[in-house]
Amino acid sequence: MALVAALEADLRALSAEARRRYPAVKDGAEHAILKLRSSSSASDLSSNEDILRIFLMACGVRNTKLSVIGLSCLQKLISHDAVEPSSLKEILYTLKDHSEMAEENIQLKTLQTILIIFQSRLHPETEDNMVLGLSICLRLLDNNRLPSVYNTAAATFRQAVALIFDQVVSAESLPMPKFGSSSQTARTGSVTGDLSQNISNSEPLEKDVISGRLTTRDTLSDTGKLGLRLLEDLTASAAGGSAAWLHVTSLPRTFSLELIEFVLSNYISVFKILLPYEQVLRHQICSLLMTSLRTSSELEGEMVEPYFRRLVLRSVAHIIRLYSSSLITECEVFLSMLVKATFLDLPLWHRILVLEILRGFCVEARTLRILFQNFDMHPKNTNVVESMVKALARVVSSIQFQETSEESLAAVAGMFSSKAKGIEWILDNDASSAAVLVASEAHAITLAIEGLLGVVFTVATLTDEAVDVGELESPRYEHHPSSDYTGKTSQLCISMVDSLWLTILDAFSLILSRSQGEAIVLEILKGYQAFTQACGVLHSVEPLNSFLASLCKFTIVLPTDAERKSSLVQSPVSKRSEVQVDQKDVIVLTPKNVQALRTLFNIAHRLHNVLGPSWVLVLETLAALDRAIHSPHATTQEVATAAPKLTREPSRQYADFSILSSLNSQLFESSALMHVSAVKSLLSALHMLSHQSMTETSGSVSSASSKQIGSISFSVDRMISILVNNLHRVEPLWDQVVGHFLELAEHSNQNLRNMALDALDQSICAVLGSEQFGEDPPRSRDATLDVESKSTELKSVECAVLSSLRLLYFSAQKADIRVGSLKILLHVLERCGEKLYYSWPGILEMLRSVADASEKDVATLGFQSLRVIMSDGLPTLPEDCLHVCIDVTGAYSAQKTDLNISLTAIGLLWTLTDFVAKGLHHGSLVEKGSESNSVDPTPPQTNGEDKEKDTISNFNKPDDDSRIQVVNHEKLLFLVFSLIQKLVDDERPEVRNSAVRTFFQILGSHGNKLSKSMWEDCLWNYIFPMLDGASHKAATSSKDEWQGKEIGTRGGKAVHMLIHHSRNTAQKQWDETFVLVLGGIARLFRSYFPLLESLPNFWSGWESLLAFVKNSIFNGSKEVSLAAINCLQTAVVSHCVKGNLQLRYLNSVMDVYELVFQKSSSYTGDTATKVKQEILHGLGELYVQSQKMFDDKMYMQLLGIVDLAIKQAIISSENFEAEFGHVPPVLRHVLEILPSLGPPEHLSSMWLILLREFLHYLPRVDSALPNEEGEIEQSTTGHRASSEVSEHKADGSSDKTIPTTRITSNMFAEKLIPALVELLLQAPAVEKYILFPEVIQNLRRCMMTRRDNPDGSLWKVAAEGFNRLIVEDVKICSVGGDSDLKISKTARIRIWKEIGDVYEIFLVGYCGRALSSSSLPAAALKANETLEMALLNGLGDIILKSTVDAPREVLERLVSTLDRCASRTCSLPVETVELMPAHCSRFSLTCLQKLFSLSSFSSETENWHSTRAEVSRISIITLMERCEFILSRFLIDENNLGNRPIPTARREEIIFALQELDLLTIHPEVASVLPLQPHMKTILREDNRDTRTHLLVLFPSLCEIVLSRETRVRELVQVLLRAVATELGLEKVSLSS
Repeated sequence: MALVAALEADLRALSAEARRRYPAVKDGAEHAILKLRSSSSASDLSSNEDILRIFLMACGVRNTKLSVIGLSCLQKLISHDAVEPSSLKEILYTLKDHSEMAEENIQLKTLQTILIIFQSRLHPETEDNMVLGLSICLRLLDNNRLPSVYNTAAATFRQAVALIFDQVVSAESLPMPKFGSSSQTARTGSVTGDLSQNISNSEPLEKDVISGRLTTRDTLSDTGKLGLRLLEDLTASAAGGSAAWLHVTSLPRTFSLELIEFVLSNYISVFKILLPYEQVLRHQICSLLMTSLRTSSELEGEMVEPYFRRLVLRSVAHIIRLYSSSLITECEVFLSMLVKATFLDLPLWHRILVLEILRGFCVEARTLRILFQNFDMHPKNTNVVESMVKALARVVSSIQFQETSEESLAAVAGMFSSKAKGIEWILDNDASSAAVLVASEAHAITLAIEGLLGVVFTVATLTDEAVDVGELESPRYEHHPSSDYTGKTSQLCISMVDSLWLTILDAFSLILSRSQGEAIVLEILKGYQAFTQACGVLHSVEPLNSFLASLCKFTIVLPTDAERKSSLVQSPVSKRSEVQVDQKDVIVLTPKNVQALRTLFNIAHRLHNVLGPSWVLVLETLAALDRAIHSPHATTQEVATAAPKLTREPSRQYADFSILSSLNSQLFESSALMHVSAVKSLLSALHMLSHQSMTETSGSVSSASSKQIGSISFSVDRMISILVNNLHRVEPLWDQVVGHFLELAEHSNQNLRNMALDALDQSICAVLGSEQFGEDPPRSRDATLDVESKSTELKSVECAVLSSLRLLYFSAQKADIRVGSLKILLHVLERCGEKLYYSWPGILEMLRSVADASEKDVATLGFQSLRVIMSDGLPTLPEDCLHVCIDVTGAYSAQKTDLNISLTAIGLLWTLTDFVAKGLHHGSLVEKGSESNSVDPTPPQTNGEDKEKDTISNFNKPDDDSRIQVVNHEKLLFLVFSLIQKLVDDERPEVRNSAVRTFFQILGSHGNKLSKSMWEDCLWNYIFPMLDGASHKAATSSKDEWQGKEIGTRGGKAVHMLIHHSRNTAQKQWDETFVLVLGGIARLFRSYFPLLESLPNFWSGWESLLAFVKNSIFNGSKEVSLAAINCLQTAVVSHCVKGNLQLRYLNSVMDVYELVFQKSSSYTGDTATKVKQEILHGLGELYVQSQKMFDDKMYMQLLGIVDLAIKQAIISSENFEAEFGHVPPVLRHVLEILPSLGPPEHLSSMWLILLREFLHYLPRVDSALPNEEGEIEQSTTGHRASSEVSEHKADGSSDKTIPTTRITSNMFAEKLIPALVELLLQAPAVEKYILFPEVIQNLRRCMMTRRDNPDGSLWKVAAEGFNRLIVEDVKICSVGGDSDLKISKTARIRIWKEIGDVYEIFLVGYCGRALSSSSLPAAALKANETLEMALLNGLGDIILKSTVDAPREVLERLVSTLDRCASRTCSLPVETVELMPAHCSRFSLTCLQKLFSLSSFSSETENWHSTRAEVSRISIITLMERCEFILSRFLIDENNLGNRPIPTARREEIIFALQELDLLTIHPEVASVLPLQPHMKTILREDNRDTRTHLLVLFPSLCEIVLSRETRVRELVQVLLRAVATELGLEKVSLSS
């Protein structure tokens, strides 16, 4: 055990110390050690008196060391409860003796032991022991001059008193609530912090006493009596008397009062429950304190006066704070004295002490509440709280009368700033007396301000408490105003506000106006906010408005004119640029203004449901803030003369503005959380603010009215913000908001009207764009009741929103309002049109009235809205509004204000029809099921039909309902057609033309959805009447020329816009319309002709159309005629290729075409020419598409029409080619269609008639044809074919017969020949070979024109055609293409003879010759030469080398032709050769080359056949003869010329011949025909050396030419001779071998 060991050690030390001088003590210590070893616990120690006795013995010898050891051991024993209570008196007497000793450590040990006794179970319970123990402390306190002993004695006595009263509480079984460990409440960083701390520490004991849980009593226990005696002695001592019970003559008054203050503040229950204590408090302590408060000086002197005063005031404060409920009179006196002390002429420190006490009362909500309830609310008592608040306010207001007010205000601000930072405000040590005085005054003012703030926060706290307990309604919930409030707390709060608000407001406004410190401003504004919110919750209107008005004065400061002038005067150091700033526009927001604004926002957010009419004050300030934010010269820092503007912080400035702007917006955005009644109040306030400004605003905008306009703009913007944030409950707010907008719209000021229109636009779009309109409106009949109620609500909202727009338009007196309303409607439709449902009738009615407006802007805007509906709104448009929409669109189409509107509206009719036609799809299907004979041109849409059937079955709709729906859509469609029919008669050509286009585009797009009955209605009620009307107007309209629109003047004369000559009369304009009608009918025929053909009486309609077409062709303009032809052409061409066109329609078209050409005598001119061209083009297309439908008669009719066209063109255009240099247009169209006129397979016999008909138009030579039987027959056949066509024309023509005429010009023939050649190549083989001789003869005639017209093109075209024809035919024959045909040999021989004649005549007579010709360019000469070479190549390389069936005599003629052409150079005299053109020698040389080519043979590349062998045998003999002639002729000419040079042509010829002879190799079969000795042939054949036998034939001639003077010739001859030697085997052999 630690205690035993410690005691044993102390005893040993004691024994050692007492060994010499105090043997008895030594023996006792040793004996105690032995006893100690037998003790194991504190109880054993307490039962053994020897241990305690030795310690008391050691103390009794009064030796310092022994006493110290003894007292220490006593302390250990007492603290471990190892001492019996019976020994207490002996111990106390021992301590009393030691208290008389002079040693300091002995006295301190004594006091320490006394304290341990009071803290242990030895605590004195008898009066004697108690007095003895306390007297020891007092004796040391009174007689000792040592500070340490004095302080220790005072502290020990305080602890003893505390322990005594703790024993009293314990003995009396009292609760122990404490209001703080110290005598004064701790100070926090702010008044609100102090208030919350005091609230958390307060435990109202009065409630327990009043409720009966604790009862007062007048009996006391012994311990209680001891405490009461002690309290009485302390009171007597504090009053300056003696402590009789403690047997002390006097105690320091300050010490006694300090102990009383401690007991009062910490042992409340003792005075609350024990009546004897309460009596002492009431009669003795209160009397003492009252006397002390009244005394001006004390016995202790001035040095202790402040501290004693502080103790007195603190004690009074405790009594008032803790016991005011039981000491009403006394506390009333105390409070009156404290309040009086604030304005008496007392020392400043004394006033500060009083203010601290008052401030403490104010910041304690519980204390202030009790005081106000007990005094101010009691009719018989004084209004002490009101007096206290006034006293504090008086202290605050005193600052404005002080000479050092500015310094004091700065000090006050510094104190608040230090407190906010959590540090104590301390004056400098070297501060002057004046500074100390200023600081003291500032301290007093600070305490007064904090006291007032405490009152304010107390009111706010109590108000919140009343709200929490249900006595008041929270401002967050909707307020239902009542006449009175019955709750105690609520009545208390109302009474406090009513009695205190004016005083507090005056003080706050004074401080706020004079102070600039951030911390103090924030605290004052917090007070403003708290009190204002409390007033709002309590519905104290006057205090609320007053505080709001005061707060608003500190938000925005707009300088007056005087201030502006003074600012200019007081800033002489400003820069010139700064002075030049317009001072009237400068708005400065100080930090105080910014904080005040934030406070105002907080109040508005908190009280938004209860402000009511007070909103006006807030809104006026917010309007001013809005102007400041948008002011170009606004700033958030004050302009100081000492600092230039460049030192400002723009980022902070903009941040402040941004925050304020955000707060401004958030306030109105939070209206979504407000109740409807509160929102209405806010709107009313905005309306009032705007209305006030409206009455002050004049009609013209000026600087004086900018403020008013700014306020109106603010009100309007905030109304919109409120509306946008309350879209979920917009209906009760709409009329109030829009009513003001409509009122603004009628204002005389243009800016305000524009503002109203913009606001209305935003509002309507916001409402209609909200989520409640996001879902599709119910359109089903099976809607539930909930959905119906929702639909009713939506209908109400939607109609209310759009009705305001209609009201604005119809009631507007100014045009700009009507324009603005239409712009709003346009925006609504663009943004929210798909969400509308119930308001469409009103919208369409409004747009219908706009269509008749005379103002162009109005009509344009209305039509833009209609376009939006047509583009995006048709799916959401109710079906019962479609006919109205069609009517409105028709009205815009017919209006005369703007042409573009009419045109675009007609296009919208098409859009509308597309939408309507979607409903026709079901109708056509339903009707198809009922009509089995109907024909649908489009394939059935099975999926859509099945889906439709499923839909019908699901809804169980009868067939009658669906039929009604079909009829409705048909009526809508015909309503559109009726409107278009009216527009077709419009006097404006653009409108009627657009209507025509739209009508036919509609039918073209949706014709497959129309039933047969609808098609019949369209044909007989709309299409043909439209055609008849357009035709009639085109025929009867005026032909007078129009003048264009006047666009200005020049030289005093009007200047008109130019009009194209094709549209400068009414008739030409109607012609255009007629053309469009015909074009539309053509498009319909292209798409729906089979369907229309199946309609009853359609043939009669077709005949009517034919009559219109004929009339248009013969009597109409060119464009009408062409359109009429195109109409017929389209109808038959589009469907004849499909094979579903009846033949009568085709015949009728052919008859019309034939009629046009038959009436050629009466139908002339440019129009007729263009029409005939179009007919010819159409005929070609028609024949190509429908040739399978043609028979012999129809084909003959076709050829007859073409023949008529050619002959009429020849007659009417004889000089056309000479004048214009090209083929007449009609003939050109004939040539274009000619390649496509080849008869089909079932009309192959027509090939002869077709080709002979066109061969008839080729030029003929006057000389008689060769008198051969075949040719005469063919010529007769050709004339017979032409007569057949002529007979057909004569039978079908009613006019006089057109004479048969041949074309005199070659230009048509030049174009005709290639087409004829192409046709002949396409013809069947039988017909082709029948016509071959005739074609060749005609080509030969054309080729022979080179003699008379070598510069012409006819012979060239004929030569090219002939070459192509022969080459292609030879190619076909060579590959066996016609091998299966049974063609007579006589016919083939005749063909080859014709071919041989052509080659012989043309090549020998017209090619390679110097013909008389005008000077041709080199390119033309080159082209002619190229053509000649092409003929030679065709003959030499293709015909004579191919497998042909030509007889030998023909082959010999062809080879002979080549030889004759090759002989030109060598057969001419040498003098003539020099004059021959170069192309002639080239032609002759090419012919020679062809002879070599035909004679040669190459086993690697050449396909040798019988024809080839035959040609080679013929050509080799001819070639040898030609070569011998060339060689011999060269020697003769060379000898005759002597020394003169040989002509170049002759030299080139012999060189070419010698070179080719060296290269030539011949076939063995060919070698056999050469004129050599038989034995030579045998030898050469046996030796396989017969490929160059031709050299042996020419060997004699070669030997003679060796003597030539030409070196090159001799060299080539040598080469040939060596080749001969080789062939003969005569190569040089070495003799040695």
